[in-house]
Amino acid sequence: MYANGRGVSRDDGTAVEWYQKAAELGYADAQNNLGSMYGRGRGVSENNGEAVKWYQKAAEQGHVLAQFNLGQMYETGRGVFQDFGKAFEWYQKSAEQGDVESQFKLGFMYHFGQGVSEDYDKAMEWYQKAAEQGHAYAQNNLGFLYDTGLGVSQDHGKAFSWFQKAAEHGIADMQNNLGKMYLDGRGVSKDDSKAAEWFLKAAEQGHVESQNRLGYMYYNGQGIPKDDVKSFEWSMKAAEQGYAEAQNNVGFSYSKGVGAPRNDLKAIYWFQKSAEQGYAEAQNNLGFSYANGLGVFIDYEKSAEWYQRAAEQGHDKAQNSLGLLYVQGLGVPVDYNKAFEWFTKALENGNSDAQTNLERMYQEGMLVSKT
Repeated sequence: MYANGRGVSRDDGTAVEWYQKAAELGYADAQNNLGSMYGRGRGVSENNGEAVKWYQKAAEQGHVLAQFNLGQMYETGRGVFQDFGKAFEWYQKSAEQGDVESQFKLGFMYHFGQGVSEDYDKAMEWYQKAAEQGHAYAQNNLGFLYDTGLGVSQDHGKAFSWFQKAAEHGIADMQNNLGKMYLDGRGVSKDDSKAAEWFLKAAEQGHVESQNRLGYMYYNGQGIPKDDVKSFEWSMKAAEQGYAEAQNNVGFSYSKGVGAPRNDLKAIYWFQKSAEQGYAEAQNNLGFSYANGLGVFIDYEKSAEWYQRAAEQGHDKAQNSLGLLYVQGLGVPVDYNKAFEWFTKALENGNSDAQTNLERMYQEGMLVSKT
């Protein structure tokens, strides 16, 4: 009563005194509650060692919540040395009594091999138990296993069903997962409008992947009316969270004046942020900007450097552009062999301009024979 303020003013110190008296008489509920007060520092100085002591006493009497709490202490290494094996043992005891959080934890530990050998079948079994009790994360993970075919025959229909149940809890990651199912038509008829609806729910909670997808969908009018301004706004939200693809898209918007006034300096700023994360399209865009003096002074060496980074990731336009720099000796020494190498790679990746450039090299005698 004192801990919850039921019938009396809340008084954590007094609550601890009464829990202590009852706990010392062996009452499991009181032992668990006392452990919780020590673990949270309510009415007493936080002391994880004392929390573990009282959780242990209650857990050994079969107290389901104490067993879960003790499992958490071993899992996180609070008040004890971290020990996934012992965490697993206590979660199992609690799960077998029907505790939904412990059932989820047990599924998770089997899924990822924490404290027990990885076993997708067992993960499925425990996720299923928790999911049927309405546990959102268990529902989501069960959907993932059905979607990927881990521990069960792949079944996109069942994956969709579990993702839908999980998304209805209002958790952004799960709303995003459901949006992807609608977008890809996995387990449900493809429906871009439904995809956009779920991405919007997640994006409004700050989910960066959904924000990026919404930006793309508004730009292309996919499932929602085309709106360059909204596309820019959602891309910017994702970009400000460090999402590389969105940063490149914001740079593109500034470079073309789409959804925002053209601003080559801002374009370079966002291309640079994205490129430094290894995003090939942004690296190519930086290469182009340095080659053409867009937002920066012309600098062929930097252009070659960024084209090279993108080209090494298989970006066909960057491969073709790098080949041209080697032909012309811009930012790199003239080297027809390297030009040939990059044009060939670009052609293999479907770049038609590279074929034209290879033909020109043969015609102008830069290459001895056509092979």
